[in-house]
Amino acid sequence: MNAYIETNIESTSTILRALSNEHRLRIMMWIMDPEAHFSPQKDGDLVKDGVCVGFITEKIGLTQPTVTSHMKVLAKAGLVTSKPIKNWVFYKPQRANFKTALASLNDMLG
Repeated sequence: MNAYIETNIESTSTILRALSNEHRLRIMMWIMDPEAHFSPQKDGDLVKDGVCVGFITEKIGLTQPTVTSHMKVLAKAGLVTSKPIKNWVFYKPQRANFKTALASLNDMLG
């Protein structure tokens, strides 16, 4: 296999592993359409800045360290970026990476 295909397989596999956990998949669904799933935030715009980890923690019902751990997995896979605002971290989806992963998966498995 050529290096491009190997890189695509590794990248797509990382994304699929990140989304294979039901909590991470649910969080991604929420932050892909934050205005439908979260109330407006005091600090930071839901769409422009992302969703505050505190809002995610409250909605999913897990501890803050657990949610942070899930978000790190999503960030490592390139599915979200983080942005600190005041004492909180806000997470925003990386839509282009989703599209690329889906296209790669379709190309591989067609």
